[in-house]
Amino acid sequence: MTFSPELARRLHQALGPEATGDLLSWMHDMDAHRGEQRDQFRADLAEMRQEMHAGFATVREEMSARLAGLRDEMNTRLTGLRDEMNTRFTGLRDEMNTRFTVTDATIAALREEMRVGFATMDARIERRFGDLIKWSFVFWCSAVGAVALLAKALG
Repeated sequence: MTFSPELARRLHQALGPEATGDLLSWMHDMDAHRGEQRDQFRADLAEMRQEMHAGFATVREEMSARLAGLRDEMNTRLTGLRDEMNTRFTGLRDEMNTRFTVTDATIAALREEMRVGFATMDARIERRFGDLIKWSFVFWCSAVGAVALLAKALG
């Protein structure tokens, strides 16, 4: 650090030559010492920065390893769940197929029963229709005979 001649002259007048020399020497020493401290501080800061990078790299590696382990564990569990679900769905599918088969058989039996019932009903209706025709014929024959007898008796 350089001092202006005006400052040196005023210090010389106020303090005297010996004190001014000591003061200026002390100020030069402090300036040099401050430069050394600044260099030391920068070196310490650079060292701390390197240590932090190394620490962060270690933490990053540990986190990567833990995440990889967690990912593997999750994949294992998901695979297990997928297998369990496939097993359950297969069982459910088999049960549904069994019940559908039973339902189809029940529907087939009901259709056969309905076919037989309709055939029986058709036969009964046909029989009743035949009976109705017979009685209708008998009624009309009787009515015509009665009208003929009535016409003969009146005529």
